[in-house]
Amino acid sequence: MEEKQTTRRGRRIALAVTLITLAELLLLSIVLLGLDARRVHFYMTDGEEITVPWGVPYAEPGVRAFAAGRVTGEGEEELPVRVEGAVDTGTMGDYVLRYYASTMLRRYSVRRLVHVADTTAPVITLLRNEDYTPNWFEGYREEGFLALDDVDADLSDRVRVEMVDGDRVYTVTDAAGNTARVVRQIPYSIGRPQIRLNGGEELTIDAAFTFTDPGFVCTDERGNDLSAQVIREGEVIPWSVGDYELHYRVFNALGEHVEATRRVTVRPLRNPDLPGPEGKVIYLTFDDGPGPFTDGLLDVLAQYNVKATFFVTGLYPEYADCIGRAYREGHSIGVHSVTHSYRRIYASEEAFLEDFNAMQDIIRGQTGAETRIFRFPGGSSNTVSRFNRGVMTRLSRTMTELGYVYFDWNVDSDDAGDTTETGQVLQNIIAGCSEHPVSVVLQHDIKDYSVAAVERVLIWGISNGYSFAPLDETGPEIHHKIAN
Repeated sequence: MEEKQTTRRGRRIALAVTLITLAELLLLSIVLLGLDARRVHFYMTDGEEITVPWGVPYAEPGVRAFAAGRVTGEGEEELPVRVEGAVDTGTMGDYVLRYYASTMLRRYSVRRLVHVADTTAPVITLLRNEDYTPNWFEGYREEGFLALDDVDADLSDRVRVEMVDGDRVYTVTDAAGNTARVVRQIPYSIGRPQIRLNGGEELTIDAAFTFTDPGFVCTDERGNDLSAQVIREGEVIPWSVGDYELHYRVFNALGEHVEATRRVTVRPLRNPDLPGPEGKVIYLTFDDGPGPFTDGLLDVLAQYNVKATFFVTGLYPEYADCIGRAYREGHSIGVHSVTHSYRRIYASEEAFLEDFNAMQDIIRGQTGAETRIFRFPGGSSNTVSRFNRGVMTRLSRTMTELGYVYFDWNVDSDDAGDTTETGQVLQNIIAGCSEHPVSVVLQHDIKDYSVAAVERVLIWGISNGYSFAPLDETGPEIHHKIAN
């Protein structure tokens, strides 16, 4: 009996020990799990946000889930994943899908944002006309095209067409921003035209007021004359010595072109030698006329058989016939200016030449001939032209290269300055001529007090062994120092 009690007591003790051990193990497990911090790791194929095409059945990319702990690491066994939500690819918009997985009686989830959108580019179809053959000059004539989109339907009127490296490129973009691009290569049935330059590609001309292009001919290989379609670019300034290029181009509808180039050289006229006069010579010169006193001056000069030089203007057109009279009576006629407006004539070389040629026209109308001599308004040393820097330097060179001769003066009567009395004009001329064996005298035949001094100048000169002569292209080179 005592033995049975001992056995039962042993069993109870063993059971108690076992229960205590299990409790300890459970407690240890709870502690270990707390330290392990187990959770679920999700792996989403294609990411948390994706875009899928409209109208195409939705195919789930998939999500995988694994239990993972801080101590035990990630398990190898994949957890079951449940998906909540749906994607309707027939309706564009945004959809949310949620994915759930559980471990240790806890549920975890992630979400995916799905955009259903139009991701398909339109389709451009190029139409072709088998009976059409393009050529170089006309360029390509559009045969047509269609642009269709799954969502936006017909986009043909929104197609942009442009030329890129000789190809025709068609581009269209639908409302969703999808772009389609196709290229049409343009075959040509005939070769490029040719431009032939009359007179050749190299041309040398003498300095002149005008330049006449010798012309050109442009034909295609079929002999069609395309000359009227040629554009000339470039400029020849015929009064300015130098080298120029003229470009002749013909374009087709595609913007391509054929080109020829002519090089033009403008050379100066050979100036005549200017031998110095012999003996004591006075050259009387009169500026700014003809005017109301010019006829009387011509009478005095005729009485003494003296020839003078008139640098004429157009300031007094009612006296223009005096130019013809002076020319017929053997006087020299030179250009001065039509307007004598410094601001106008020295604005540019072109402005000066325009004024110069206008005066030449008047002279030609009165004399039947042009003159090769002239005087710059204000003289070549004037400073009134400094508003156009360097214009006098350029004009003196240009006019010389054109074969004209300009004259300044070395004796100033001062009749356009402070002197307004005949006696003082006379003394100024006598004093100036006495210092030079060759004198070019400046007077103005629009000043009555200056014209009144001429007869006494003639008497003084002849009495003192001077001869009087008109200027011409071989006259003395009396030039001031250019100040601009």
